[in-house]
Amino acid sequence: MNLLLKFATIIDNTSPFHLQKKDILIVNGIVTKIANSIKNTNNYKEIKLDNLHISQGWFDTSVCFGEPGFEEHETIENGLKTAAKSGFTAVAVNPNTNPVADTKSTIEFLKNKAVNAATELYPIGNLTKHAKGEDLAELFDMQNSGAIAFGDYNKSIANANLIKIGLQYAQNFNGLIISFPQDNTIAGDGLVNEEVNSTKLGLKGIPALAEELQIVRDLFILEYTGGKLHIPTISTKKSVNLIKEAKRKGLNVTCSVAAHHLVLTDDELIRFDSNTKVLPPLRTLKDTKALIKGINDGTIDIITSDHNPIDIEHKKVEYQNAKYGTIGLESLFGVLNNVIEIETLINCLTTNPRNRFKIENFPIIEGEKANLTLFNPNFEYTFTVNNILSTSKNAIFLTKKMNGKVYGIYSKNKLIL
Repeated sequence: MNLLLKFATIIDNTSPFHLQKKDILIVNGIVTKIANSIKNTNNYKEIKLDNLHISQGWFDTSVCFGEPGFEEHETIENGLKTAAKSGFTAVAVNPNTNPVADTKSTIEFLKNKAVNAATELYPIGNLTKHAKGEDLAELFDMQNSGAIAFGDYNKSIANANLIKIGLQYAQNFNGLIISFPQDNTIAGDGLVNEEVNSTKLGLKGIPALAEELQIVRDLFILEYTGGKLHIPTISTKKSVNLIKEAKRKGLNVTCSVAAHHLVLTDDELIRFDSNTKVLPPLRTLKDTKALIKGINDGTIDIITSDHNPIDIEHKKVEYQNAKYGTIGLESLFGVLNNVIEIETLINCLTTNPRNRFKIENFPIIEGEKANLTLFNPNFEYTFTVNNILSTSKNAIFLTKKMNGKVYGIYSKNKLIL
């Protein structure tokens, strides 16, 4: 598709046109010209949008789609459409499917299902067979088939030796190990953050200690083994400090934070809305502030939606019986645009995650492939069911005020608006 973007402000600190308003000409999927004004002499499709901003295409490192096995939650086809209209040109899909993604054939299935989509799908393979935390899965074979990292989604590995062996083995092919930060012997059968609100509401708590102990253990193992470790969706102040210290020591560790942990606290629990049941649980204002500080100082590398569609039968039930998870692709930009400075936010959605997961970058320069997210950072609205594109409607941000509208993406020579 040939395209002329008019009056677009470029947000890309790897581009010489960063923070400049330009016209961008795209021919056969390649950025052929960037200038103050470009005449549309060939009558190409012209895009003029209110307060148009563009960046490199966003990449979400933690997304669940359900298929295969849980298509009632979400299908790959609709999930990728949702991602595209939410501004994501690439997503890393978690292996919590049925069967789980623990073999090369399941990785190849996921890749093949997404071959024609504008948004690129990158599978995360299970670290352990059948996600049982007992034996390593076929890591090398899965990476050769397209897996970009290995971890059991929202399941911690109790066996410290298994993490040790995984980190050692993955070094042979430069693999990235993901370790979910929760010690289940501490978390027990807790449901929410252990604090004043859990006591008031009579809900069993998960102490911050459960997360922090697991992180300490994994960082000690990483220091012993070497290798590459990614800790997903951290949620506490002490977790930020632990990872900051590990980076200072030179350990090859990165971490992510989910959007809802940056703006919501366990005060939300007062509504007993099962959409607020997420893992890790919503923490305190002290933790939220520390997480934002961690993003601003570079301790936290990546922001994710941690998008996890859950069907109504498993969400619209008593709080203790509801499954963990919220959708988040549709709301991520609107909810964070006022919380995180725009350039930092874009870095945490583009170059930072792409570099860590070894995904190609697409700087906005002449001669490069066009892989773009189109958005307006100044657009206020209230998030409602009408804004949900996912099959499941378990949105933690329903009725919340947003500022920032995603227009769509241009990726793989396709424009999705």
